[in-house]
Amino acid sequence: MKILKLIFKNAFRHKLRTLLTILGITIAIIAFGLLRTVVTIWDSSVDATMANRLITRQAISFIFPLPVSYQEKIKSIDGVSNVTFATWFQGVYKDKNNFFARIAVDVETFFDVYPEFLIDAQQLENFKKQRNSCVIGADIAEQYKLKIGDPMTLEGDIYPGRWDFVIAGIYKGKNKNTDETQMIFHWNYINERMKVESPIRANEVGWYIVQIKDPNKSAIISEQIDALFRNSSAETKTETEKAFAQNFVASSGAIISAMNVMSFAIIGIIMLVVANTMIMSARERTREYAILKTLGFSAKHLFVLILGESLLISFIGGSIGISLIFPIVQGFEQAMPKGIFPFFFVEPITIFWAIVSIIFVGFISAVFPIQKALSTRIVDGFRFVG
Repeated sequence: MKILKLIFKNAFRHKLRTLLTILGITIAIIAFGLLRTVVTIWDSSVDATMANRLITRQAISFIFPLPVSYQEKIKSIDGVSNVTFATWFQGVYKDKNNFFARIAVDVETFFDVYPEFLIDAQQLENFKKQRNSCVIGADIAEQYKLKIGDPMTLEGDIYPGRWDFVIAGIYKGKNKNTDETQMIFHWNYINERMKVESPIRANEVGWYIVQIKDPNKSAIISEQIDALFRNSSAETKTETEKAFAQNFVASSGAIISAMNVMSFAIIGIIMLVVANTMIMSARERTREYAILKTLGFSAKHLFVLILGESLLISFIGGSIGISLIFPIVQGFEQAMPKGIFPFFFVEPITIFWAIVSIIFVGFISAVFPIQKALSTRIVDGFRFVG
């Protein structure tokens, strides 16, 4: 107990310096937590994919469409249980800064292939019956204060013109990392208008989502799908949904990698801050350590005193930082547009790495002061003037 009391008194001997060090650690841990949260949430979009779903897109690029006639041909392949399709609509809702996914789908099959989108059976039935209706995610409904029966008007860009919709349903995510920020509506509604206004763009879809019976046969079925349309005017590339999602994440890979590196670089900054405090403390106490040695304090006692002080400062600053990460992340979640980060929460792995970092910094920062205290002879310690 006396050792613990001495550790505490030594740590707060210079209150201002110690408090500033703790403040620096707190800010660094918060920054670490925020950066790691962004990185892990970005990766979670890949984890949210299903192993029994394949994505079939145009072989040249995702932006090029595919014929709607491919649906039945893909469905005829052995091992395929269901096929749906979607088309990226984009458009503008009220303001161009209101970004969220707006897609036209095959309403008869879409929610069968995406069982993680939970919607009331009656709402789904109403959605299927009304051609200009739409279904929106719960996050979008909350963000824009929308409810069933409300109108939603989009100004088209990829598909020019004014598009009027009525909300027929609101879906929720089955899991925490299910995207609840999408607006889903009838592909037929878009296609019928294209037949009149731009016939060359009619009967085209963006990509196919293929549900298979056995995920272990994904490679074989992917090859069979692509073989169907080889040497056609619209060749395909089929891959697992996870691989497809990873390609999107990879497009921002440099930014995410930089954030990942920066989050751990912050740990180095914390270490420098704490190490600087500990080195200054050890230098000031050179004579004190010599006196302690004279009084019979062993190397083990000095080791515990210095390491304990370093760990105490690290743990106080780190604990405050970790406790503040959660409310700050919630604040960021409220402030950020839902379409950018559909789900935003602190994962356990982030807290784990924060705790590991605190322990690591506490130990490493004490190395030099301990080595200095143990290697300094008693007589040299008494001669020291600092």
